[in-house]
Amino acid sequence: MNGYFLSASILVFVVGLIHSVLGEALVFRQMRRGSFVPTDGGGVLKESSVRILWASWHALTVFGWGMAWLLLWLARQPSPGAALPVLGNTIAASMLAAAVLVFVGTKAKHPGWAGLLGAAVLVWIGSTVT
Repeated sequence: MNGYFLSASILVFVVGLIHSVLGEALVFRQMRRGSFVPTDGGGVLKESSVRILWASWHALTVFGWGMAWLLLWLARQPSPGAALPVLGNTIAASMLAAAVLVFVGTKAKHPGWAGLLGAAVLVWIGSTVT
C-alpha cells in the first residue's frame, strides 16, 4: 500500500469536511432564513447568487472527496501501472494550483492552502516512490 497516497486521501477528505462544516457555520448560517438552501444575501447578493455560491461551495467539497476516493484507490493498488504518472501528476498539480489560489486570494489568512499544499506534496512523493 502506498502510504503517501493514503495520507493524502485522508488529508483531502478532512479538508473537504472542514470546508463544508465551517462554511455552513461561519458563512451560510447567517444567510439562511428557515430554508435548507440559504437565500439571504443581505442586500449585497441576489438570492440567485447566494444559491449558486452555496451550491458551488459544497460542490467543491464533493470534488475533493472524489479525489480522496481516487487517492485511496491508488493507495491500494499493488501496481498502479502506466496511469500512475498521469493521475498522480494531475492530482498533485490540481492541489498545488488550488493551494496557490487560496494562498494568494486570502493573503495566506485562510488555512486551506496548507492542507491543499500538503496533499499536493504527498501525492507528488507517492507518485515518485512506487
